[in-house]
Amino acid sequence: MNISRRRFIEMSSCTLGAALLPTFPAIAAVPDMDSAEVARLFKEFGATKKMPEKLNAWLNSPERQKRAPYRVFDNVWQLGLTWVSAWAVETSDGWVLIDTTHEPFVDFLIENLKTAGIAQDQIKLVLMTHGHFDHVGGCLRLKGLLKNARFAMTERGWDEAVRYAAASRGTPKEWAMPEGKDLVVHDGEELRCGDNVFTVLETPGHTWGTASYMYEVRHGGGKWKAVTVGGQGLNAIEGPDQVRAYLDSMKKLGDAALNIEVDLTAHPFSTGLTEKIPALQALRASDPHPLVDRAAYLTRLQGLIDGATVRLQQELARSGA
Repeated sequence: MNISRRRFIEMSSCTLGAALLPTFPAIAAVPDMDSAEVARLFKEFGATKKMPEKLNAWLNSPERQKRAPYRVFDNVWQLGLTWVSAWAVETSDGWVLIDTTHEPFVDFLIENLKTAGIAQDQIKLVLMTHGHFDHVGGCLRLKGLLKNARFAMTERGWDEAVRYAAASRGTPKEWAMPEGKDLVVHDGEELRCGDNVFTVLETPGHTWGTASYMYEVRHGGGKWKAVTVGGQGLNAIEGPDQVRAYLDSMKKLGDAALNIEVDLTAHPFSTGLTEKIPALQALRASDPHPLVDRAAYLTRLQGLIDGATVRLQQELARSGA
């Protein structure tokens, strides 16, 4: 495999762990929540670092997290859970999967692959956004199943995943990573799979190892640039420097030179994607696509920047800086 500085990988020839999801006694019936309520509770979690019990129950409910796969663009499926995405992007030489979900729900992802008609041996690349268990917790099992796939993450992403997994040992939410790093990627690298190119954008802030991935999506003959942002929550902030990195990353993602028009979020509740599923399922090739909306994307980024600016002042006050 020849890797240049721009790093084209020809695929044809080619935590928080338990701290994020503490265990509570099982609840017989877990009420559903819309995206706005989930987002509100995650904001509360980010500010207090204490998981709301209502949110924890919803996150751990198989009934609430099981989500049938749905096509979002002609070449893109959402195969993940209600709260965390796993994007499958079709190319002329197989599929690229973005993030792996987590146990005990990886079976849902495997089932969704089958339902969507995606053969496991046709997945050529798995791009992982960062080391939190909800994005890489399925890596260990999938690595044994996706025999033709390379698993990619930034150096710091691999390191933090191993660290968070180790910290979970002996807890009710124990998880593990495979031994060794598979593919280490860097900012600006372009990974080619068939007729699509996946650009790595290192976007530290949510965690220090967070990356986002930019790629092409298609609908009815049109093509646009989409991004899956690795993480936009402030629930794992360690101090002012990390918030400053977050602010720089959000500004980077809005750069006019990137011209990103589609926000394929790592967490559906963050953009209200779940509520848009019926409209996506009814979409015709001649219809304008509701997710092609650079203005909405930039507005969301600005909201995140505004929130992080407030958080920076709070972190500075805590640190006495």
